[in-house]
Amino acid sequence: MNTTRQMHSWGRIRPVTADVASPAWPDQISLHETNNLAFGLGRSYGDSCLLDGGHMIETRFLDRILSFDTTTGLLRAEGGISLDAILRFAVPKGWFLPTTPGTRQVTLGGAIANDVHGKNHHQAGCFGNHVPCFELLRSDGSRHTCPEGSELHAATIGGLGLTGLITWAELQLVPIHSALLDVELVRFNGLDEFLELSKDSAESWEHTVAWIDCLASGRSLGRGIYIRGNWSKFGDLEPHKTGGASIPLDFPDFALNRFSIHAFNTAYYHRFLGKTNELRQHYSPFFHPLDSVQGWSRIYGKRGFYQYQCVTPFEAGPEPMNEMLQRIAKSGQGSFLAVLKTFGDVPSPGMLSFPSPGITLALDFANQGASTLKLFDELDAVVRQAQGRFYPAKDARMSRADFERSFPRLDAFRPHVDPGFTSDFWNRMNS
Repeated sequence: MNTTRQMHSWGRIRPVTADVASPAWPDQISLHETNNLAFGLGRSYGDSCLLDGGHMIETRFLDRILSFDTTTGLLRAEGGISLDAILRFAVPKGWFLPTTPGTRQVTLGGAIANDVHGKNHHQAGCFGNHVPCFELLRSDGSRHTCPEGSELHAATIGGLGLTGLITWAELQLVPIHSALLDVELVRFNGLDEFLELSKDSAESWEHTVAWIDCLASGRSLGRGIYIRGNWSKFGDLEPHKTGGASIPLDFPDFALNRFSIHAFNTAYYHRFLGKTNELRQHYSPFFHPLDSVQGWSRIYGKRGFYQYQCVTPFEAGPEPMNEMLQRIAKSGQGSFLAVLKTFGDVPSPGMLSFPSPGITLALDFANQGASTLKLFDELDAVVRQAQGRFYPAKDARMSRADFERSFPRLDAFRPHVDPGFTSDFWNRMNS
């Protein structure tokens, strides 16, 4: 059954109206000759998951586990299953996702289409590195089994849903002995210290990331907390709990301002005594802290928000990130959700995969209209100068020139785009 509905991405900048189908079984999937796009749980921040006036196939009811090998950890499931459901199934059996983004509320198909990455990129690479095979339904009705090494496999991983609809996929899980991680928090002051911590942690710590105070300036510029963790050998295999607090209404626009954010960031930076803090932590708050708050995007108000994520190569050093942080602090914009980490050199099979060796910064900006876009233009110029790139899954305003410059395999990708699939992002990049 199809309905005409308003759809939005997680950033809630520009809702669209589309013809939406919600099949519950694979034989109910119906594709049009043109203007198709699969839609999972809507956790892309910009317009890569939207198609105004198009035919959107909501996949979240196509969520069955088809097979699981308890010896090898190889899982096969329908493309609409969430990472949340996979974890609830797999953790009690002693298995975990090979890598996970900052939310469990992502479908298996969406994780492949955006080639998501996590805190262990320096060791495990991207999500697509752990997907041996999947099936792709094209708009002409044909079904293609896409094993690792095939061109459609490479085009679909990170391919933003443009090569067709993923009906099922295999995912290689990894063994764990406990649902807990041994975690160390290290306070740092400046990007040089951050890079030194990253270098020292690369081999001995599987999961690393940093929270950074995006409004700090002067001698405090670039201060933050480095977070590193390894799976613990102690503890049970209890999966995460579902539910949690909910934000039922949009916050007023004035709720998040430079003063409230600065106060939060200062308190967070000083939240423990001394330079380091050690703890044993369940995987849920370690990997997915915001999943405990349903609808958290509403804290940015009715105007929505942007997430800005870029990566600059190691060769450029810390200077580009320092300059970006200076500009962000001067603008007074940004939020308490600011993440800094390094990408390793594990190559992804995806033609349009975002991560590349370097420093990546991701942070949220409440939509303040022209002033926010002006700041982005300034940040873009810094990234271009450093020969960095931007993440399409987080984007709502990237230029065509930046997209083409960021992804050198774009010309190899284009022939594999299904002519019956598109998105607002893809239309924007080709207008």
